[in-house]
Formats: sequence, C-alpha cells, structure tokens
Amino acid sequence: MKVFVAGATGRVASELIKDLIEAGHEVIAGARNPERISLPEGAEAEQLRTVHLDLHDSKEKLSQTLQDAQVMYFVAGSRGKDLLQTDAFGAVKLMQAAEEAGAPRFVMLSSLYSLDPSKWDDERMKPLLNYTIAKFFADNYLITNTTLDYTILQASNLTEEAGTGEIAIGEESGATNAIPDVAATLAKILDHPNTLHKVIRMGSGPLPIDAALAHA
Repeated sequence: MKVFVAGATGRVASELIKDLIEAGHEVIAGARNPERISLPEGAEAEQLRTVHLDLHDSKEKLSQTLQDAQVMYFVAGSRGKDLLQTDAFGAVKLMQAAEEAGAPRFVMLSSLYSLDPSKWDDERMKPLLNYTIAKFFADNYLITNTTLDYTILQASNLTEEAGTGEIAIGEESGATNAIPDVAATLAKILDHPNTLHKVIRMGSGPLPIDAALAHA
C-alpha cells in the first residue's frame, strides 16, 4: 500500500519507515525538514517519497500533501514544545485531511492511558501529563468525530534499547517500550484487520508482535 508517515524525522518514525518498506509498502514521509529524511539501507529510491509537512497548515493544504496515500500514520510530536498546535490540533487537521483525501486508514501513536483520566494522578504519569492531555483530545476526536478506520496504539515510556520483537498488550504490558518494538508493532498493525477500531495498550512482554496483535 501507499502509506503516509507524519512526523517522519522522529525516533519512532525512522524505524517505522524502515519496517514499512521492508514489508513492501511505498512510503510518503512528511516532515517540516524533509531533507533530514534518509532512505533506509537496502531500500530502493522509488519506495520512499519525501514531502514538506507543516501541521500548522490548513487542512486543505495538508490534504494536498497526502497525495494518493491509502494509510495515514500519525507519529508526529512536539516533545512538549507545541502541544496544542501539533500534538492535539495538528493531529485533528490531519484526520480531516485524510477524510478529504480519501485515505480511510488512520493509525495513531498515542500515550499510555490517554483516554482514561482516572489514571492520571499516578506519579508515573506526571512527566508526560500535558502530552497525555493533548492526546486525550486528539484520540477522542479520531474515535467520535471521524469515519476513519482507526487504530490507536498507546505506548508506555519509550526507551532507546534494542528491540526484542516481543511485546504484551493490555494490563499485562510492561512499563517501557523499546522504540524499535513500537515501530514494528505500528507497521504490523496493517497485517491484522482485528485491530480496526481498537485502542491497544502496549509495553514490553513475552509474546512475538504478530501473536500479541492477533489477540488485540
């Protein structure tokens, strides 16, 4: 499929692009600085297109940027610097643009317990609380205000460790996620139709990614 990755210079996105290309997809990578996007080792040039993407733009301009993509990945993030315009409303505008462009599949990388404010008083949530609140509004919009075939992946704390290819989902999931495992899980979501219209909580765990997603 033709897959659009928003936030393509990020840590997760770089791994995701590599995984998507290895799976045979054609990737359109969008970022404010597209010159920083590099072709993964071993990939062919025609497997990756880079485009300028600014989430401050109007939904009409964003829709034109999406070109002929069939799937949208939102893995963009301001890392706390621009939560309202990027992490919250930027995501909403990209959803609207996806609907306008006829890209029905939308995969959102989100934060642990983004849709469960009862969990936000936990001390472990405080470092990412403002980000989680931004994702609360974006995730709710995706579920209740769009007709998109969504999957929301709620990841716990990201780490720079090497991936293991093994995860857990739901209450059994661990407190951390190796970035390569998050990217691989995002990519493999496309192989599992049962993930449509699902919110999936993930962390480190004992199951191969495909096996875990099969029971999402």
